[in-house]
Amino acid sequence: PRPILDMSYSRHFLDFQGSSIPSSMKKLVVTKMSQNFREAVTLRQDSPVPLPGDGDLLVRNRFVGINASDINYSAGRYDASVKPPFDIGFEGVGEVVALGLSASADYTVGQAVAYVKAGSFAEYTVVPAKQAVPLPSVKPEFLTLMVSGATAYISLKELGELSEGKKVLVTAAAGGTGQFAVQLAKKAKCHVIGTCSSDEKGGFLKSIGCDRTINYKTENVESVLRNHYPEGVDVVYESVGGKMFDLALNSLATKGRLIIIGFIAGYQNPTGLTPIKAESLPAKLLKKSASIRGFFLNHYLSEYKMALKHLLEMCERGDLVCEVDFGDMSPEGKFTGLESVFRAVDYMYMGKNIGKIVVELPHSVNSKL
Repeated sequence: PRPILDMSYSRHFLDFQGSSIPSSMKKLVVTKMSQNFREAVTLRQDSPVPLPGDGDLLVRNRFVGINASDINYSAGRYDASVKPPFDIGFEGVGEVVALGLSASADYTVGQAVAYVKAGSFAEYTVVPAKQAVPLPSVKPEFLTLMVSGATAYISLKELGELSEGKKVLVTAAAGGTGQFAVQLAKKAKCHVIGTCSSDEKGGFLKSIGCDRTINYKTENVESVLRNHYPEGVDVVYESVGGKMFDLALNSLATKGRLIIIGFIAGYQNPTGLTPIKAESLPAKLLKKSASIRGFFLNHYLSEYKMALKHLLEMCERGDLVCEVDFGDMSPEGKFTGLESVFRAVDYMYMGKNIGKIVVELPHSVNSKL
């Protein structure tokens, strides 16, 4: 344990119920720009544990979330001005182990919190108290809501114009955010079609209310949509890109809306893109009075707190399945410890996950939790 020099803070830097805060920690750092996550990211063993400022919390991370866009971040696609080394990981759940004086007005040591902030792939992260979300307990299910759940909730609410009887197509429906798009569209009394890559995923989708599943490995998506939905679909929640985007676009109904929340098929390419048949796009949209809308969560932060509050309430009531995939079925087993983040990213890009991929960070310190 290190001495705290500023004594005005000292009583707030309580060591956690008998387990002291170490002076160094492990964290993942982007040391080279690359869309190849293993090339771009380095595990540092002895980074200093950061000190929280006056309005900050020091959170000991217990669960961190894996996102398709972790690769975009390590490739420097979000902010070209940022140069390595920089911290990575977007979201975490853990407990407050120390905090600044102002932050102590609303938080206490030992409190469970979640957050969305760059730098979660670390044993400890400093989080501004204003950005933290208090939780009833440290549960990985809450992590599924922070980026994935909020993306589905806000995009469908703001851009989807869902109403009873509308036909909604969700691509990568059994993934981290697809699972919520399916359930939220069902709550809006829509007819939901979900694409996935295995019968096991199809079974999961049926269990959360999907009306028609399409396993694109064994069925032709285009012909299923043409034969079963000759009038087209009203809304598409699209995160795959490439050929799937083209299929989805062609299957839109008159006045249909396609919401792009990502295009994972292209993220591992040097450009981050996969080719689409864009030449005929204006004609296709005009012919159907259809529209394409992009959705990036950072542009909708004004809606975030309200969305998260509603999602947390549904999760607590058991009205929302928040499926977590710890990689138990992956070749080397459960994703445990920061070193397994690399495997977890590979697992996502192999299309193996059902639900949100989460990595658990065990703590060897003498915690009495």
